[in-house]
Amino acid sequence: MARDNKTKPTEISAEEFIAAVPDPTRRADAEAVAAVFAEVSGKPATMWGPSIVGFDAYRYVYDSGRKGEAPAIAFSPRKPHLVLYLSPGEARDGLLARLGKHKTEGGCIYVKSLADIDLGVLRELATVSLAHRKAMHPD
Repeated sequence: MARDNKTKPTEISAEEFIAAVPDPTRRADAEAVAAVFAEVSGKPATMWGPSIVGFDAYRYVYDSGRKGEAPAIAFSPRKPHLVLYLSPGEARDGLLARLGKHKTEGGCIYVKSLADIDLGVLRELATVSLAHRKAMHPD
């Protein structure tokens, strides 16, 4: 039996979620990333689950037949890091080399502070990631 995805769009306000981030620096960073991702995607922020702020969405189907929907680009203002959820791809690797101080694990990019990275490169990463998702998963 197919299982449901845990992370789904919710009715929670992304703006209220970001405004409630307790650390003022992390909150300001989240507001800045939200502005960049909204500009790149042309879509408003949507909460996916309790802590992921996503922009635009794509549908996927695994070889097993399992289907789902996920945010095309997203982030989460976690306590130790700002976590960026951006599509992998060859173009991403070159941009990551120019991004600034960050760590990667799986499909996630971990940033301690936006002051440590180049926002122009983040904008490029979001643009490339969104294009990659749309090319891989056309609706």
